[in-house]
Amino acid sequence: MPSTTRTRRLTMGAAVVALCTGALGACSSPGAPNDAGTSGSSAPASKPVPDPAGRKALGAPQVPAHALTGYWQNFANESKVQKLSEVPDAYDIIAVSFADLAGERGEVGFKLNSKALGGYTVEQFKADIAAKRAAGKSVIISVGGEHGKVEVDGGVAAQRFTDSVHKLMTEYGFDGVDIDLENGLNAEYMTRALKALHRKAGPELVVTMAPQTVDMQSKDSDYFKTALNIKDFLTVVNTQFYNSGSMKGCDGRTYQQGTVDFLTAQACIQLTGGLDPSQVGLGLPTNKGNKDAGYVEPAVVNQALDCLTLGTGCGKFTPEKKYPTLRGAMAWSTNWDAAYGNEWSRSVGARVRAMR
Repeated sequence: MPSTTRTRRLTMGAAVVALCTGALGACSSPGAPNDAGTSGSSAPASKPVPDPAGRKALGAPQVPAHALTGYWQNFANESKVQKLSEVPDAYDIIAVSFADLAGERGEVGFKLNSKALGGYTVEQFKADIAAKRAAGKSVIISVGGEHGKVEVDGGVAAQRFTDSVHKLMTEYGFDGVDIDLENGLNAEYMTRALKALHRKAGPELVVTMAPQTVDMQSKDSDYFKTALNIKDFLTVVNTQFYNSGSMKGCDGRTYQQGTVDFLTAQACIQLTGGLDPSQVGLGLPTNKGNKDAGYVEPAVVNQALDCLTLGTGCGKFTPEKKYPTLRGAMAWSTNWDAAYGNEWSRSVGARVRAMR
């Protein structure tokens, strides 16, 4: 078991010490300047740049070949309150957190927490989603979180999941779904649900996953099996490389979280385990107050990206080959990033863009 206290993403504002704590608040209307000094609706669309060797990123074709993912919190806590329009343009995929169990087993629902978000209305929220999409961003709905109660463990539940997620996509304009079920999933039936959703939504469906580090240690785990089962349309797996303590890397050696070696040796498990490099991302927290749980400075994230894609800047662990088509990185969360002046997304976002 991990040696550090688990402070995973929480959906309750009282858990102010957790990495996942994030506050949403009053923001500008669509088109107004955001924290990055740019308009939410006027930014140019991001377009994938072909790899020099002709390799293509798998998954939704509209997502940049190298992308930065950020989780946006639909709840308030000690991080900065945001409207979606305030999320910096550095983020290519924005995961709205969270949808959860809404009725019968497998059924997913979402309700905007307008009161906690300073009066942010559903109409504003939908308009902000449309503006982000017009700017070339993908906005998806994340299902679960630490306290998520969604279970897809049978054929009927799988169909309910598919239908309810597609309903949310239609209602709000989401581009797809993120699977963040931190209390386990059933590979057989989640695979069935996601494949049905892909058939229903089409090839531009964005599917991401955010398993905990322990969930991606072996190809025999349900998370890893699910990722491989949907490899033909999976966009990216942004494993949470935090709240993990010490774990073994792909070389069988043990590495401590919060180091470049931990990030690269853990990513290597997925890169050598069957996922396409374009389906692998580095998931990190942006709350500087949680260094004991795995926070690392943006420079360390960039060092890990360089190690994996260029073979430079590695620590004690060096991968056997380079992975220039690595998808990028993920932040939990855009709200905590904003609480520290968006330093994380400016630095890591610039490194990810430089990979294109």
